Amino acid sequence: MESIIRLFAHDCVIYRKIINNVDMEKLQKGLDSIGEWAVENAMKINPTKIKGFRFTRARVKDPLNYSLMDTLIPEASNCKYLGIILRNYLGWADQVNYTVKKVWKAQHFTMQILKKCNSNTKSLAYMSLVVYVRFLNMRPRAAIRTGRDK
Repeated sequence: MESIIRLFAHDCVIYRKIINNVDMEKLQKGLDSIGEWAVENAMKINPTKIKGFRFTRARVKDPLNYSLMDTLIPEASNCKYLGIILRNYLGWADQVNYTVKKVWKAQHFTMQILKKCNSNTKSLAYMSLVVYVRFLNMRPRAAIRTGRDK
């Protein structure tokens, strides 16, 4: 299995399962290929946005030693991937805290706006929320997972 590359708009992710030094060399070759492609196609790569990342619950003493275009890739303990915060030890605390913080901000903003509104507007806002939550609970579970409603 060679390294896997995923492209999302202007972002690129390259990864592979590392079991031994041969896998590490193959991943570095994949990084080298990306660097060569970037040079050939006059593509600029922002070195400040590059992170090295490993998923493991094992205690690892050796730092990652990968480079892209002769620049050492710094190792990170967490990263955001398609809107989800991932931790190297496979924990979810950062994602949960981030989500809760966003909800509290939205709720505070809504409460501040509704504080100045009349009772009809407050009632409408409340009923809209209740109807939406009921709608989510009544949808078939398969539709929720796939995003398709029937």
